Amino acid sequence: MTSGFVPPPYPHDRLGEIKKLPIEAGLEVVDLSIGTPIDPLPDFVGELSSQLVSARGYPSSIGSADLRDACLKWNYERLGVELEANQLAACVGLKEFVASTPNYLRLRTPDRDVVLYPQVSYPTYAMGALLGGCTPIAVPLLPSGELNLGAIDEAILERTLCLWVNSPSNPAGAVSDLSRAVAIGRRFGFVVISDECYVEFTWDGPPRTILEHGTQDLLAIHSLSKRSNFAGGRVGFYAGDATLVEYLAEVRKHGGLMIPGPMQAIATKLLGDQVHVNHQANIYRERLMILLEIVERLGYLATFPQGGFYIWLHGQDNEDGFAIAAAFAKATGIIGSPGEFYGQSSRNYLRLAAVAPTQTLFGILERLR
Repeated sequence: MTSGFVPPPYPHDRLGEIKKLPIEAGLEVVDLSIGTPIDPLPDFVGELSSQLVSARGYPSSIGSADLRDACLKWNYERLGVELEANQLAACVGLKEFVASTPNYLRLRTPDRDVVLYPQVSYPTYAMGALLGGCTPIAVPLLPSGELNLGAIDEAILERTLCLWVNSPSNPAGAVSDLSRAVAIGRRFGFVVISDECYVEFTWDGPPRTILEHGTQDLLAIHSLSKRSNFAGGRVGFYAGDATLVEYLAEVRKHGGLMIPGPMQAIATKLLGDQVHVNHQANIYRERLMILLEIVERLGYLATFPQGGFYIWLHGQDNEDGFAIAAAFAKATGIIGSPGEFYGQSSRNYLRLAAVAPTQTLFGILERLR
């Protein structure tokens, strides 16, 4: 029998041996390999959630009217882009959206089969293409972190279904000018989808969105996972081209994709509060500064990111990411993500997420000092 698709090992499942090293060295394990928020939600969420445990009935797949209104208001107040109600819908967090959207777009445009994504990026962009029966093609990056779309042959661009962009980027924290991606997408008739889940943690200038360039053939996707430490709520939304939003909303409705009603109500409240987000930004900024000093004291190179809450550090000589991860685990107890998780061109890198308590990171730094 012909074998079909065999899922590769999930990247972070490969860190089992690395996670044993701090224990062997008598150190506390400090897992910074996944960007899982660890800080508390605002107090008002606890008060609200206690009122919602008895929620009944199926929630709206596109999100309640209150949630969508809150998303529209946040988009205008934080990013300066005014949208109509039919240009925005909710999704069950962003990972699900990233993994499933190429499949849905190919059903709509079956004569296109290429999904472009940044050469160094979140691995689900490429995996979503494979799950959708498409061909994933990595776009090289310029030294600035911008996409080098000029390196992609026009014959490939003619077959392109969609292009993923990510600013601020994971893992490198680059903030990009997306105007060229928009222009090329419109020239060749493909959708450009901008993953903006770290936009609230933009350190270099104000937060920016691809929708500053209009909405034709564009989607921006956002999440409360990072912004509000609400990863467990699985609340995100996509916005932009009304025709695309309406199409995806109908397909997703047939798939039964919906955010639980209580989570929608909590998200509505969170989107209306900026105080907790600003507080979290200050926490991440402090942790990133501590991590930078830890990195430097271990003899590695890194710079403060333009956005996001990751430190992206380069190995010494030809040291690969797993070797760097082992060195950090033995010396500090910190578990990082080897660069190859984000593409083969970044094998000599390690990513550290600022998701341990500040005092824990400061304690590690004090030991190194």
